[in-house]
Amino acid sequence: MLGRNLSYVDLSIFQLIAGLRYAFPKTMKRLEPKHSGLVALHDKVAARPNITAYLASERRIPFNEDDIFRHCPELDT
Repeated sequence: MLGRNLSYVDLSIFQLIAGLRYAFPKTMKRLEPKHSGLVALHDKVAARPNITAYLASERRIPFNEDDIFRHCPELDT
């Protein structure tokens, strides 16, 4: 993962971590130290120039309540 070339696995883990941070921010804050390798992979993907540009662009659809990752405060412990 995250070798010389970006893979679908890298992008999938990036999206999963980002989505879980949106849906369950308190839980992720508590669990991220236990999964530092996955968080580091997310951060490395986010730091890639083309990914950074896309994330800052209008083309990116932000997380919302109609998507697969919905903020669930009642489940976020």
